[in-house]
Amino acid sequence: MAVTNTTKTSQTKPTLIPILIIASLFFIFGFVTWINGALIPFMKTINELTAAQSLLVASASYISFVVMALPASYILAKIGYKKGMSLGLFIMGFGALIFIPAAEARTYWMFLTGIFIQGAGMTLLQTASNPYITILGPIESAAKRISIMGICNKIAGALGSLIFGSILLSGIDEIQEKLGKVSVEEKKNLLNNMADSVVVPYISMAVVLFVLGLLILKAPLPNVEAASIEEAEEGKTAKTSIFQFPHLWLGVLTLFMYVGVEVIAGDTIIAYGIALGFPAADAKFFTTFTLLAMVVTYALGAFLIPRYITQALALRVSAVLGIILSFCIVFSTGFTSVLFVAALGIANALVWPAVWPLTLNGLGKFTKTGAALLVMAISGGAVIPPLYGKFVDGAKADLIAQGISEVNASAAAATKGYWILLPCYAFILYYAVSGHKAGLRS
Repeated sequence: MAVTNTTKTSQTKPTLIPILIIASLFFIFGFVTWINGALIPFMKTINELTAAQSLLVASASYISFVVMALPASYILAKIGYKKGMSLGLFIMGFGALIFIPAAEARTYWMFLTGIFIQGAGMTLLQTASNPYITILGPIESAAKRISIMGICNKIAGALGSLIFGSILLSGIDEIQEKLGKVSVEEKKNLLNNMADSVVVPYISMAVVLFVLGLLILKAPLPNVEAASIEEAEEGKTAKTSIFQFPHLWLGVLTLFMYVGVEVIAGDTIIAYGIALGFPAADAKFFTTFTLLAMVVTYALGAFLIPRYITQALALRVSAVLGIILSFCIVFSTGFTSVLFVAALGIANALVWPAVWPLTLNGLGKFTKTGAALLVMAISGGAVIPPLYGKFVDGAKADLIAQGISEVNASAAAATKGYWILLPCYAFILYYAVSGHKAGLRS
C-alpha cells in the first residue's frame, strides 16, 4: 500500500539505494500483513473459534490504523521519517515476541494483542514510508514508484502466505479429524502442540525486525522531514476547514470499503477453500493466487496510467469488475468459485493508487491531515471481514436448522458470505463516477 502526495519537494532526485531500502520496508509489512490468511484457520482450530471470532485476527491488525494513525503523525513530526521507520520495526518485533507466551498459554486475546502491537508498528512504518517514497523523486513518476512498492508488498505477501501456510497449517486436516474422537486431555495436548508451531517462526521474525530496525538507523536515507511537506502545501487553498472537502470524506469511506474487500479477498480464501472441502495442503496456496493477480495488475497499471487511461477510469473499471466477480463467486461452486475470489486481486490492485490522488486532490495545506484520515480508513480491514464472518456463521446456523449437514452447510454459508462485497464495490463505483468530484466543481 502506498500514499501519494503533491509537494514541492518532489523535485528531489531519487537514488537507487534509498528506493531499495524503502522497497524492503514495503516487503516487510506485506509479509507480516498477508500471513493473516494462514493465521485465521490456524487460530480458529487451536482456540476453537467461530468464523466471526477467527476473523478478529484481521480486526486486531487493522484497527491499529485508527488508534495509531494520528499518534504516528505526531511521532514523525518529533523524530522524523528515518527514526520513525526504525521505531516501527522495533515495535513490530516486540509484537512478534508476544506470540511466544500466547502460544504457551494458548490464549486468543494474547495472540490478538501481539497482532495489534505489530499493526501499531506497521502503522508508524506506513505513515513514514508511504509519503517518503512519493517525495523521493518527481511527482510525475510517483505512480511508478508506488506501483513498484505495491509489487514488493504483494510478492512478500504471497511468500509469507506460502511459508506460514506450510508451517502453521501442516497436518491441520488430520488434527481436526482427531479432535472429535479423542479424550479431553488428548485434545488439549493436540492443540497445545499445534499452538507451539508459531514459536520458532515468530522468534525468527522478531530477530529480523530488530536487526532491520538497527540497520535503518545507519542507512543512507535522505533527510526529508514531515514539516517540509506541510510548508510546501501552505496557501494552496482558500478553504479554512477539512470539513469543506466532501470528496475527501467520501474518499475516506471509499478506502474503508476497499481495504475491507481487499482483506476479505486475501485473508478468507484459505478458510474458504477448506470450507469447500479442499485439503489445507492445497488451500494454503490460495492467498498466493489473489496476491499474484494483484502484482500483475499493479504492473499493468504502472504501464497504462496515466499514458493511456486516467486514474478515475482505472477506478471505475476496477469497481465494475469487482461487482461482476462478486456475482460470479456466489453463483459458482468448487475451485471455480475459489478462482473468482482470487480474481478479486485484479479488481482490487488499482483501487489504492487511484483513490489516494483523487482524494488528496485540491486539499492544499490540508493534505497532511487528509493523508492521516486515509491511513485511518485502513481500519476497514478490521470491520468488514468480521461482518463477513458473522454472515457466514448466521447462514450456517440457518442451513443446519433446515437439516443440511454441517459440512455442506459450512461450504454453502462461506459462499453466501461474499454477498457483503457488493455494496462495497458499488460505493467504490459511485466514488469513481462522481464522488471524487464532490465539492470540486466550478
